[in-house]
Amino acid sequence: MDSPIMRPVLAIGAHPDDIEISCSGTLKLLRELGFAIHIATLTLGECGSRSLPADEISRTRRTEAEEACGLLGAAYHYAGSKDFCIFNDDVHNRRVTAIVRRVAPAIVITHPPCDYMLDHETTSTLARNACFYASAPNYDTTAYGAAPATTAIPHLYYSDVMEGVDIFGTNIKPEFFVDISDVIDFKASMLACHRSQREWLRAQHGLDEYVDSMRLWCGRRGEQAANISGESVKFAESYRQHRGHAYPRENIIAKLLQGRVTINPEYFRNPCTTEHDSQ
Repeated sequence: MDSPIMRPVLAIGAHPDDIEISCSGTLKLLRELGFAIHIATLTLGECGSRSLPADEISRTRRTEAEEACGLLGAAYHYAGSKDFCIFNDDVHNRRVTAIVRRVAPAIVITHPPCDYMLDHETTSTLARNACFYASAPNYDTTAYGAAPATTAIPHLYYSDVMEGVDIFGTNIKPEFFVDISDVIDFKASMLACHRSQREWLRAQHGLDEYVDSMRLWCGRRGEQAANISGESVKFAESYRQHRGHAYPRENIIAKLLQGRVTINPEYFRNPCTTEHDSQ
């Protein structure tokens, strides 16, 4: 396999546990192929508690994030921002670009451009910017690390929208599904490392067993993939690929995980619109 393809995979989320919920099954499959995996979060989730002060919950959540990465054999990176304070500004762009340069990934996975909270949406924008900016040598990120400019723009993917809907409640079409049926228990184990979040999500989001909620959602995406492919898919994660000017357009995840990927034909019939049948 060509060496550029075997460069690392980088998943960029706003908070600890975002990556575990959205794409850790796919990361596990890529890890099994030999890829080095890196997980970055913009924040340490210091607003994710009703009972602990910000500094204490930050320490707890960083420990949980590192524990989850340890299960995967992944490296963890913290970008230095704060909950509800992620902005598309100069400092954030240079911080995230510095991480992309340090990792030099072939593949980047991040939040979708439209999601239920702005921390996720802005992280998506910052990750997109960093993929583009990292290969421009005159974009100075030395204040946040000495890594040189990258040699190419990585393949960029957006993970699933929370509950599959945009901010207006309209269903978003996945472009493709990855069958994670045989690694769903591993995905659940990574998510379960984030023990501090059960109380918070019960109070703030109305979710009690959020590991069970993850399984239910991945089961729904698996059912949709099975309906398209005619194969048995119990659990799946879904994605869309960024194919704007200068970004790679080949679906490298589909190539690497062939046999596990189901393409959604409805997406390509009209990818710029949403629909109400959630397929």
